[in-house]
Amino acid sequence: MSIVEIKNLVKEFPSFRLDDASFRLEAGKITGFIGRNGAGKTTTIKSMLNLIHPASGEIVYFGKPLTGNESEIKQRIGYSTGIVNWYPRKKIRDIVEVTKRFYDTWDEASYRKYLAVFRLDEEKTPLQLSEGMKVKVNLLLALSHKAEILILDEPTSGLDPFSRDELLEIFTDLKNAGVAVFFSTHIISDIEKCADDIVYISKGRIIADLPKQEFIAAYSTEGETLEETFLRLERGAKNE
Repeated sequence: MSIVEIKNLVKEFPSFRLDDASFRLEAGKITGFIGRNGAGKTTTIKSMLNLIHPASGEIVYFGKPLTGNESEIKQRIGYSTGIVNWYPRKKIRDIVEVTKRFYDTWDEASYRKYLAVFRLDEEKTPLQLSEGMKVKVNLLLALSHKAEILILDEPTSGLDPFSRDELLEIFTDLKNAGVAVFFSTHIISDIEKCADDIVYISKGRIIADLPKQEFIAAYSTEGETLEETFLRLERGAKNE
């Protein structure tokens, strides 16, 4: 069942255009959002969250347009960028106390669970954390209010291989619980490990929105890895 529909999004900048972007996200599916740096991944995600305002197009969650229903919808969404960049001198505990006030669905048991999974110390500040641990703080906040959709911009950025695998396992657990997980990444091996669907964007245009196996059938040549396919497509080679 599609619980997010992105329809014909257009956003123009002086040197870039998000051009008529459309795709859908389904409950209980992990969707990998791939594209090279500057392709439009972050612009798309920020548009989906009304952090920037598209020139045209429609964003629908749970059958309701984001416009006019933003507060209600955002109670049901978890969002994370790659890093924490606010309150750098505040303890994690204090950041959490502020954040939880915004969510009627804040779940203290989930918070405690992921605090332990990520091995985070509430008494530390973001300034005292490595880049990888900052990523984990952002994910901790996103995972602690029973979100039905997780929208994650480069969530594995800065994580070591073990922590990345740990996070991908969490994505799979969330998927099995019916959560839709949408994450952008340039680490194609992460997509190969856990994604059900792939949305591929290049130069501001959505090139494909397909189940992973259908994407491979349509675009990969025999024996290619998904990363090799992506690199070939970005170089402009055509699938024979």
